[in-house]
Amino acid sequence: MRKLLLLIAILSPFSLLAQSNNAPSSYDPHEIAITGYLQTQYQRAQSGGINSFSGGDFAKNSKDRFMIRRGRLKIDRADKYSSIVFQIDATQNGVQLMDAFIQLHQPNSKQLMFTAGLFNRPFGYSIVYSSGYRDFPERARVFQTLMPRERDLGAMISFRPDNKAFHFLTAEVAVINGSGHSARDYDSKKDIVGNLGFKFDSLANGKLHLGFGGSIYKGYVRSNTDTLMRSNGNGFIKDGNTSYTDSYAKRDYYGANLQLQYDNPLGSTSFKAEYIGGKQPGVAGSSKLAGPLASQSFSAQPETNLYLREFSGYYLWFSHRISKTKFTALAAYDVYDPNNEVNESEIGAANNNTTSGDIKFSTLGYGMSYLINGRLKLTLYNEHVVNDKTQLPQYLDDIKDDVFTARLQYRW
Repeated sequence: MRKLLLLIAILSPFSLLAQSNNAPSSYDPHEIAITGYLQTQYQRAQSGGINSFSGGDFAKNSKDRFMIRRGRLKIDRADKYSSIVFQIDATQNGVQLMDAFIQLHQPNSKQLMFTAGLFNRPFGYSIVYSSGYRDFPERARVFQTLMPRERDLGAMISFRPDNKAFHFLTAEVAVINGSGHSARDYDSKKDIVGNLGFKFDSLANGKLHLGFGGSIYKGYVRSNTDTLMRSNGNGFIKDGNTSYTDSYAKRDYYGANLQLQYDNPLGSTSFKAEYIGGKQPGVAGSSKLAGPLASQSFSAQPETNLYLREFSGYYLWFSHRISKTKFTALAAYDVYDPNNEVNESEIGAANNNTTSGDIKFSTLGYGMSYLINGRLKLTLYNEHVVNDKTQLPQYLDDIKDDVFTARLQYRW
């Protein structure tokens, strides 16, 4: 029983600094520390060659695969004035730089901190929360679309009061390129991200843990053509009265998040939710660009007409660690609607300029994880993905794109 309680404490979503990607393994002064995790998995899809947000698209003639989902190696160092973090991701697709940042703070206080380099955008909850500690295999589709790979290059100021009476508060503001973690900035505009979070770790005699917050993203996308595609309520119309080349479309997000954990006689129950909405410039879905990618944030200058879309999305995550066992039950539901202003039944109608980039998707996920020991975890998880019917030939019905995942993770 003592060992089980220790394992639960290790995995508690409120307990470890390492769960934040924007921090070293510890701020206590130390020389080189090496941590990381490996996720190896088998997946089977309903159909071959599907577009998927469960580890990437499947190959054209394949509906099952073995893969290394994440192979993270993190090196960090800290002294009384600063810390440095360097992390790579090694998979069958190659080696990529994931984190590379320096943090500065006062010698006797980390109340005010400056971060510069490649780091996670400080937006909401799930973006910064480490995939090595998350109960669910992947982040929600909406966040993978708007902030692929989570990181960006820039600088950030963080504030968390030393005063215990206000230690529940965290405020962050960052200025970033906006083009993502592995791309050079393609324009002269910079994006601003702001986050305000509140966390109360020990309510109701230490049984209840509460966290919530709000975030904002103010950014831009440069137009490389003379025409913008604007919504008229049931589709898009071309706006070409003025040359829009070298103009900027707004990329604005706002979000809210909530985390609850209740420790009870039946185990530990956790509920997490996050909503995001706003404006996301995209392009048209086509035979060369799959619909789910048409509203994805750009890492390079888009060469075709920009589509100005109002979007919304959210996720609901429920998990329950079953008392006196090493099992955790998992259930999730998420929705991403890239175009709030058009009904799915109108997508593909004649002359309304809608494409597969305007289709709403929802995902119901469910499964179970088993904590083999403090470092090793097995997860079995199924995702049922649904899209509404449209008038597009490829989306006359719900496409068959469910995915089952069996994952083994080792963390050190």
